[in-house]
Amino acid sequence: MVRITVQEKCASMGIFLKHTEVLDIINGQGRFEGELSSVESRYRSDNPESLKEIPVIRAYRDFYWKLGIDPTKTRPSGEALRRRVVRTGKLPRINDIVDAGNVVSAETLISIGIYDMNKMKGEPMLVLSSGGEKFEGIGNKVEILPPAIPIMIDGEGKVMHIFPHRDSVLTSVDMSTRDVLILGAGVAGIDPSLVEEAVRLTAKLLSKIGGKIAHEVQ
Repeated sequence: MVRITVQEKCASMGIFLKHTEVLDIINGQGRFEGELSSVESRYRSDNPESLKEIPVIRAYRDFYWKLGIDPTKTRPSGEALRRRVVRTGKLPRINDIVDAGNVVSAETLISIGIYDMNKMKGEPMLVLSSGGEKFEGIGNKVEILPPAIPIMIDGEGKVMHIFPHRDSVLTSVDMSTRDVLILGAGVAGIDPSLVEEAVRLTAKLLSKIGGKIAHEVQ
């Protein structure tokens, strides 16, 4: 079982995590088309401006403002997915593992991260950056991080994630991924049971395509 340490400085900001692992997945494409289509049909006619009144989104937005991030420009992931459905009628199709996370995030509005366990070393930690760490975001160039940013690092200090909205290409899921860490990102104002349920739902979806859930959500 993976154990994730949350530094006290991060916990004092209201940050908490829920996680589990799913093992021996055979990744593919298209096996969650029904779930993706169901989410699309439920939310494509929503008013996107009403999303900011939903307590979960409001909590993420408040947290973003505290970090100095404008949530009207950089959206919390669940909100971004819902807005995409309204704008285009469709969720992205990436691969089965990523699609499972997007289905649950769009439905629950909880930010879900999924990481290839074979690309990470040791036990992850959520810490505040010291400044100078390198971060290679998915689809972006390498950045040098400023201090006091909440980040998840692996046992070698590799930056896996900028909490709660950006993941690194270094531990990202691809078609060869078999074993994953599923992470639910919680902040002050969000019920921990909702974050726990979002992680559980993601793991349950991945179990439908052969994955073995390693343990109950922690």
